Amino acid sequence: MTNEQQLVRDCLKGKPSAQKMLYEQFASQMLGVCYRYTKSVTDAEDVLQEGFIKVFHYLAQFRGEGDLGAWIRRIMVTTAINYLKKNAKYQYDLSFTGEEKGYLHPVSPDNPEVSLSAKELSDLIRQLPPGYQAIFNLHAVEGYTHVEISSMLGIHEGTSRSQYARARNLLITWLQQESEPVNLAHYARS
Repeated sequence: MTNEQQLVRDCLKGKPSAQKMLYEQFASQMLGVCYRYTKSVTDAEDVLQEGFIKVFHYLAQFRGEGDLGAWIRRIMVTTAINYLKKNAKYQYDLSFTGEEKGYLHPVSPDNPEVSLSAKELSDLIRQLPPGYQAIFNLHAVEGYTHVEISSMLGIHEGTSRSQYARARNLLITWLQQESEPVNLAHYARS
């Protein structure tokens, strides 16, 4: 039995020390996941806490067949998306039309190049409107397909694809305004 399996068993037995250890092992990494979907650290912390409540509630469903961190990450992403859907300050921005705010950017076949640090790219992604940010993170960072995203967000697959393209092009536009031409192709799948 691995340490991870023992930790899960101890958590399921209700041992506070094991629960604390599980939380401490994954909290900082998962806070980063939550922060990618929200606009403030406070909101990210709210999502993190709600997510860990779900982790402990559903921990018995973890079969140990995959990575515990990946299982927790899926819960955090789902919790973050649900937080965006139910939180009033994000409702308008999750309309997924973009047209009313002037965020439409045509898809371009150009493939400019840039060298960005992960933090710089993360900071740019955080500047996207919440709807674009959510879809960009779900697809480019988390690796969900547009079919999965459409199911998660209750939107059409085509909407997911177009919002992803718009987010990607908005990032490219921002980067082109800041410096030399950029290439996000190696940072995100198209």
